[in-house]
Amino acid sequence: MKAPAKASPAKKSVARKTPAAAKKAPAKKTPTAKAPTAKAPAAEKTAAKKTAAAKAPAEGAPAKKAPAGQGPAARKVAAGKPESRVALVRRARRIYRELAEVYPYAHPELDFENPFQLLVATVLSAQTTDLRVNQTTPALFAAYPTPEDLAAADPEKVEEILRPTGFFRAKTRSVMGLSKALVEEFDGEVPGRLEDLVKLPGVGRKTAFVVLGNAFGRPGITVDTHFMRLVRRWKWTEATEPDKIEAEMGALFPQRDWTMLSHYVIFHGRRICHARKPACGACPIAELCPSYGEGETDPEKAKKLLKYEKGGFPGQRLKPPQSYLDHGGIPAPPLGKE
Repeated sequence: MKAPAKASPAKKSVARKTPAAAKKAPAKKTPTAKAPTAKAPAAEKTAAKKTAAAKAPAEGAPAKKAPAGQGPAARKVAAGKPESRVALVRRARRIYRELAEVYPYAHPELDFENPFQLLVATVLSAQTTDLRVNQTTPALFAAYPTPEDLAAADPEKVEEILRPTGFFRAKTRSVMGLSKALVEEFDGEVPGRLEDLVKLPGVGRKTAFVVLGNAFGRPGITVDTHFMRLVRRWKWTEATEPDKIEAEMGALFPQRDWTMLSHYVIFHGRRICHARKPACGACPIAELCPSYGEGETDPEKAKKLLKYEKGGFPGQRLKPPQSYLDHGGIPAPPLGKE
């Protein structure tokens, strides 16, 4: 077959490199050509192609993508290598921003209409779920809507209402005691200061910060079991005591972010980063997590572990915010209708 009369220079160059062309016209080879000659072994060409292919994804891949769902910083921390303070702050705040995008509807998962209801509900949430509290408080607040009413209630009747929350006798003493203290010391109003709240029966710093952050708009970090678990998994702290964790997290983030930080972390802990089997394969911040791999890494299996709106199941609140419903959240059922 005759070659086309107007073959491009590139095509002529390629033609000269073929074995057939080399035999027919050896004198026409250009001495300055840097490409492999026709006699170069095929194995060398294959190796060169593999090397180029291996380099291409690394050079063109987005910065967020990383092998096995982990970024360089997370792998370094996971390997036990020291992370500088600056690197820790940057990684922590990036996780905060990522979670803010995943849970733009994050909110307190206790139903309440005023500071008194939130205070009581938070005290009742100890050693039980927010769902059980939300299913119980409608009857409690219908019978005793104010601190004055609850302070003067019959303890046995209150105990019967609170029975589903567990430890109902101790909780009855706490909510009736704090109601009495509110009436006697604060004219029946919930105080908006930390130092006053922690003096109330059954109220610690965690409960106080829930109330301050969500009823009064005053920033606070809520260190519950989910929060403690996740900040340790992320290597933000090695502390185990709530007060120390609160202090260290307060140093990592500006005060304006404290309340929402608590919501984002707790939301993530309840939906994806579970205590026993975290859904690592479905985690949006896997690349930043030095504990990646502690749970299920297969994406399909991990999806089956998701809870609440992420898994299409009812949430904790009977009356959740509209933003939660708009993002696929489902209200929890009333008591006895689970």
